Amino acid sequence: MSESRVVIAVDMMGGDHAPSAMLDGVAEALGRFGDAYGYLLAGPREEVARGLVERKVDPSDPRLELVEAPQSVGMDEHPVKAIREKPRSSIVVAMDMVKAGRAGGVFSAGNTGAAVGAAFLKWRMLEGLSRPGIATVLPGEKGPWVLMDSGATVDCTPMMLAHFAVMGDLYARQALGLSAPRVGLLSNGTEEGKGNRQVQEAYSLIQRIPGIHFLGNVEGHDLFRGKVDVVVCDGFVGNIVLKTSEQLSKSLSGMIRESVMQRFFWKMGALLCKGAFREVKRRTDASEVGGAPLLGVKGCCVIGHGNFQGHGVANGIRAVGELIRTRMNERIVEAVHQYALDSLN
Repeated sequence: MSESRVVIAVDMMGGDHAPSAMLDGVAEALGRFGDAYGYLLAGPREEVARGLVERKVDPSDPRLELVEAPQSVGMDEHPVKAIREKPRSSIVVAMDMVKAGRAGGVFSAGNTGAAVGAAFLKWRMLEGLSRPGIATVLPGEKGPWVLMDSGATVDCTPMMLAHFAVMGDLYARQALGLSAPRVGLLSNGTEEGKGNRQVQEAYSLIQRIPGIHFLGNVEGHDLFRGKVDVVVCDGFVGNIVLKTSEQLSKSLSGMIRESVMQRFFWKMGALLCKGAFREVKRRTDASEVGGAPLLGVKGCCVIGHGNFQGHGVANGIRAVGELIRTRMNERIVEAVHQYALDSLN
């Protein structure tokens, strides 16, 4: 592959619709991004090659390299057990490509725990950090915001939450184009003394970081109304927030659709509002973002939603490339040293 290309390893067997959705995404990416990226496709080589041909993509394209990975990790498998028992799985092989210096990052829409575990075990942590976090961009009334962490580290120390504040701040600057993101710590009240001991101690640490625009504690009702740009919490709480908000969106859409169909004039009104409904759907569509980056590890990894189709996969590939090109990891290390976080204890 050309040395000027950013090389991205793709977990071809990850996700609810693998490998079909991965193949569709790679085919779209080849057309959309031209020579910007090279692709290491980790999966059963013959099956991947056959799928490319079906999509009128030449497997011998110089931007592509098919890497044999005969095993796969299911969405319901135990992550650590699967990583240990399936060393030739597509997600592990993709991570190995980065470790060996053959790729700059990984995209996977597969088992999130396996992606986090493989990255942590294979790449280890950036200097000054102890645990990774997933930065998920969610829609809000006044624009998107970042939830950090949404599921990578469920048991956090206060210092880990301070690290998440720094990483979330940096990612919001890059992904949302904000010059001074407003950072809030998720708690059960806005007063400084609210929250459990972990949150109270994290509050004290984050408010002393000079480069962070810290608003203090924020509550659940603040998340979607545009009050804050980065919400910091541990992965246990963050994953509950993420899954609850995803299902709430689906349930509300279903209830609106059901109600509209009950009256003729409501149906006609819905037709008139079709464009507005389409715009709301676009703003809340996770596939447009391309997934969530796993921050803090020595490599760039974006984790897509398991139900992504080809367009979401292509956007996920683009998101990995942006992390690499913007030197996100180097900026995180620089910030940790600049703010001397360890000295805050």
